[in-house]
Amino acid sequence: MSCHLHGLSVLVTRPADQAGPLCDMIEAAHGRPLRFPAMEIVPVDEAQAAREVLHQAGRSDLLIFISVNAVVHAFPLLPDELPLDLQIAAIGEATAASLEEHGLPATLVPGQRFDSEGLLAQDALADMRGRRVLIIRGRGGRELLKQELEKRGAKVGYAEVYERRLPRRNADNLVRGWEQMVDVVTVTSSAILDNLLQLLGPEGKEKLCRTPLVVLSERTAAHARALGCRQVLVAEQAGDRGILQTLCQFVES
Repeated sequence: MSCHLHGLSVLVTRPADQAGPLCDMIEAAHGRPLRFPAMEIVPVDEAQAAREVLHQAGRSDLLIFISVNAVVHAFPLLPDELPLDLQIAAIGEATAASLEEHGLPATLVPGQRFDSEGLLAQDALADMRGRRVLIIRGRGGRELLKQELEKRGAKVGYAEVYERRLPRRNADNLVRGWEQMVDVVTVTSSAILDNLLQLLGPEGKEKLCRTPLVVLSERTAAHARALGCRQVLVAEQAGDRGILQTLCQFVES
C-alpha cells in the first residue's frame, strides 16, 4: 500500500531480529521507526528434549507451527525427511511464508483470523477423531488449541523449541524523552505489552497509556484497555502490512 506518514515517530517493540521489515516499511512511508525490543526469543536450554519429540514428528498426522519463531527454531531439530502426506498447518501467513522458505509448504492456513481461533475454525479440523497432532511452539502460551483439538478427538502433544525472555535494557532515556520521541506505539502480542510496561516502569506506563497503541488482535486490545491504555487501534489485517495500514489511517484521520 502507499501512504505518507509525514514523519510519524513509531515505537517498534518486536524482538530485535524481527523488527527489520516493519521498520523498513515505516521508513518507506516517510515515518520514523524507533526500535525498542520488548522481548527476546531464544532457543530452549534443553534442546535435546525437543529434538527427541521432533524426531518422532513423522508419526503424527498433523504438525501445527504456532509462529515464525516455531519454524526457525524447530527446523534444526527436525528429521531430514518427513512423510509426504503429513499435513502441515501454519497459524498465519507469515508462518506459512517461513515454512515455504524452509521447503515445507503449509497445507492449512486460516483465511482471516491468524490465531488459534482462526485455525480451529477450519473445516479440516472439525473432526479429529483418532488423529495425532504435534503443536510446535514456544514454552508456555495459550492452551486453547490443544484443549479444543482434544475435545474433537485428537491426541495432542507439544514440541517447545523456544522461549520468550524480558530483555535486559534501560528505558530511562526513552521515558525521559517520550513526548519528543514517540507518537505511536506498536505491539504484536499481549506478552510484549506486559514486558514493555515492566521495562518502562510506573512513569513510563502513564505515558504509554496516553499514547495511541496499534495492536493486531481484539484479544491484545482488550488486554491493553484493561491495563489502562486509552487509545487502542486494532489492525484490520494481520502482520506488518496491517500495522502500516493502521498507521496510515491514524495519520489521515
